[in-house]
Amino acid sequence: MKRVLPLVFVLAFSAPALAQTVDSQGAKQLSDSLARYFGKQAFDSGVLKVSVEGDAYKVVVDIKALVNALPDQKPLKFDLAPYALTVKPRSDGSWDVASDFSQSMSFEFNGPDGPQSLQLAVKDGKGTAVYDPNLAAFTSGASSMAGMTMTSREAKQQADVTAGAGTATIAATKSANGGVDFTATQKVSSFVETIKVDDPDSGMNFPLTLRAPELSVDAKGKGVRTKPLLDLLAFAVANEDEAKLKANQAELKTLLQAALPVWERIDGNYGFKDFEVESPVGKFGATQFSAAFGMDGVSQNGKVDYAIKASGLTIPQQTLPGWSVALLPTDVELNFGGANIDLDTMAKKAIEAFDLNKNPPLSDEFGDALVADFLAKTPKFVLGHSTVKNGDIEVAMEGEMTFPGKKPDATMTVDVAGYDKIVAALQEGAKSDEQLAQAFPFALAVKGFGKTLPDGRLEWIINAKADGSVTVNDAMLKPADAVQDDGAGQDGGSGQDEGSDQDDGSGQDDNGGAGAKLQP
Repeated sequence: MKRVLPLVFVLAFSAPALAQTVDSQGAKQLSDSLARYFGKQAFDSGVLKVSVEGDAYKVVVDIKALVNALPDQKPLKFDLAPYALTVKPRSDGSWDVASDFSQSMSFEFNGPDGPQSLQLAVKDGKGTAVYDPNLAAFTSGASSMAGMTMTSREAKQQADVTAGAGTATIAATKSANGGVDFTATQKVSSFVETIKVDDPDSGMNFPLTLRAPELSVDAKGKGVRTKPLLDLLAFAVANEDEAKLKANQAELKTLLQAALPVWERIDGNYGFKDFEVESPVGKFGATQFSAAFGMDGVSQNGKVDYAIKASGLTIPQQTLPGWSVALLPTDVELNFGGANIDLDTMAKKAIEAFDLNKNPPLSDEFGDALVADFLAKTPKFVLGHSTVKNGDIEVAMEGEMTFPGKKPDATMTVDVAGYDKIVAALQEGAKSDEQLAQAFPFALAVKGFGKTLPDGRLEWIINAKADGSVTVNDAMLKPADAVQDDGAGQDGGSGQDEGSDQDDGSGQDDNGGAGAKLQP
């Protein structure tokens, strides 16, 4: 499951490529370059070592040495062999990188509820790549493994994970607008995770097993500012001392500005084929299941997107009433996220205003003004076109919500195919379910608000305004909230009227409001 290299090493090889002659002087130059990002102490303590090995350099990372150097709170047990990389300069200024990440590790420590442990083993893990220091990224790379196992133990939970053969690739090119564009893929076969929970305090005691013959991960990024991020890492290492950091905060601000927008866009997707979940109530499954995430970088009009898709759903039916089976979804697609998100203005104002010589570096008043300015740009929650399907029944919805004056203002469109089949299933269930029988008239009332589209689907356009009013297909469901009179509020707070109960008892105020009635 590991990448070709740990992420920090992906960034670390940004030094100028050495001459073709590999020797001790070149090893020292490479050590000095790495020390810029890890600190000289990493070499002094043995966490990092660089040596000549034939026509290449061997870089060894010893995490165990790092753990042993911790001043306190060491793990009860830590066992991890040093991790080695072979790096060789190329004639074009880039590096050939190779690694064998076949590894076994284990550690134990005292958690808040008692001892915890983790064991991890990767079998036959190998990787090769080409790293370009001018881009601070891999221009190409591939890795593979024969299998992986992981076991974790806690006081109230334990998990066992196994996976079969896996492969991964990565590639990057120079971005047109600065930074790096990259793509990455990973596939793993025979994924199984078993979780057992035993928590006497909450009463939870159950096993859960997740299976998928194939797990895939796809990611891509545009305009990732790899080199400015490296510069920030180097600055942090060079300014670990608080006094030095404060003295050089002008440089820090310049580096932070240079790193914006961090990236233009990053997208990722996890996909499972023939996904199954075994639970005490039965087996859940999906022939295809995926979860996707995407996010713009720091911009004035950014977007965040999530997507969850499942097809061929199966749900245990033994615990469900018979009438509900006809309504169980077989396909689900949910799309949601945020839009009109102005992080650029916030970031630039914060970078300009912070002062490390003050405590706090940014005042509470500044923070409140920054949030108010952010909300004034009307960021919105967006529900993209989403569907839930079962046979001839399909429920589709989309909409958005903003928060003017900190109160929600939302619009949503819902349309349904096969609504009569939903009503028929509810009607059948109402014969034996008293609560459903009481709710059944509501389903009929909802249909009355619907608009019939040319294809026979029913549609509801719902508008909920910040003033409290709600309309459905332009029919008033609830009017705007009454405007509070400041003087009346003061009288109410005096307690003189409340004690008499004369107004409350009449029912005129409580039940006479138009908001308590449906007004189609």
